[in-house]
Amino acid sequence: MGQLVNSGSQLPVADTGRDQQQYLTFNLGGEVFAMGILAIKEIIEYGNLTEVPMMPGFIRGVINLRGAVVPVVDLSVRFGRAGTNITRRTCIVIIEIEAEGESQDVGVIVDAVNEVLEILDQDIEPAPAFGAKIRTDFIKGMGKVASKFVIILNVNRVLSVDEMAALAGVPDGENVVEQMRA
Repeated sequence: MGQLVNSGSQLPVADTGRDQQQYLTFNLGGEVFAMGILAIKEIIEYGNLTEVPMMPGFIRGVINLRGAVVPVVDLSVRFGRAGTNITRRTCIVIIEIEAEGESQDVGVIVDAVNEVLEILDQDIEPAPAFGAKIRTDFIKGMGKVASKFVIILNVNRVLSVDEMAALAGVPDGENVVEQMRA
């Protein structure tokens, strides 16, 4: 079985010569998911969300993050499930994605944040062709952690601005974020 290190707050980790990447693990609907920490800007407490009319169900609204309008996506709804039940452990993870050559911050709602783990590249299996409860193109890989698998998300596919715009019915060329700011 592969090595797993709980790095806690010791970022970055010294290069050991092995291929590894750090992942933030979080709970969503009773399952454990992970995403690479390089895309994560910050984790904030759930709150101060402004709903935006006529947006698809997976877009919960927007938040004001130091003067910037940041859309907030309910990952559970994005995966075709019921909406996230808000609890005291619910968080918004702010992620930086690339859209049309520009950086865009997007918040995602998760049930709870767990920890930062290092998973060696050799301990990551390809996405399954079947059996996953979410679209396979949303899955970057399956990380082996102890005797279980963690679903590693392909953040740029899950939060594709073009796809979200199409689902929101935004006219050609308009950005979902620009639509929310209007």
